[in-house]
Amino acid sequence: MSAPFTLYPAIDLSAGRCVRLVKGDFAQQTTYGDPVEVARAYVAAGATALHVVDLDAARTGERRNRDIVRAIAAAVPVPVQLGGGLRDDEAVDGALADGATRVVLGTAAVEDPGLALRLAAVHPGAVVVGLDHRRTNGPGRSGREVAVRGWQEGSGRDLLDLLDALAGAALAGVLITDITVDGTLCGPDLEGYRHALRESALPLIASGGVGRVGDVAALAALEVGGRRLAGAVVGKALLSGTLDLAEAVHACAR
Repeated sequence: MSAPFTLYPAIDLSAGRCVRLVKGDFAQQTTYGDPVEVARAYVAAGATALHVVDLDAARTGERRNRDIVRAIAAAVPVPVQLGGGLRDDEAVDGALADGATRVVLGTAAVEDPGLALRLAAVHPGAVVVGLDHRRTNGPGRSGREVAVRGWQEGSGRDLLDLLDALAGAALAGVLITDITVDGTLCGPDLEGYRHALRESALPLIASGGVGRVGDVAALAALEVGGRRLAGAVVGKALLSGTLDLAEAVHACAR
């Protein structure tokens, strides 16, 4: 039986502010203000967990937003899932010490799946692997190439192949982000998530394209062979006002 579906409001950090990008493009960036106040507002609206991404660290590996991460973790009584630039043991240990409940490994896990497996064993229930991909017409089982280094480079590896490489790991989850629709509000890649659920027994979290409550409901209801998604990350839809968080939380509960 699948675990309850969790909705993760996203807080993307750049230069100490809450921002959103379109399709991972730093040139298409909108600033939305104080990340701590955004976090408090999400929890007040019913969020039971938060997803925080240090975009600057994802690009450079330098975690210059650590003080903001600490402030968010101290300000809210819910788990904080943190990603961006976490590429070795020291960075993961530091993120957990800063108050993150779970950490998301992206580039490091794609380039060395063995690192993710080892860290998952060291930190049970605290490690998530992020597989951020673009839909392409190129070779590969899924036609979805995973990107690295803040979405700036292609890895040359297919999404389903990497899910296979992570099979059996003691991961808290795998966060699958569709860069092709991220920040566009045009709807999630339901077919892609169906393929992933069919191929992998790991807990899968969807991200990218959610624009309205119907998108959240569709992700929460998606089922393949008795398996469902573990949750979904929602970002721009909340900040732009096309999605009401309290309504979305209620839709997940239904």
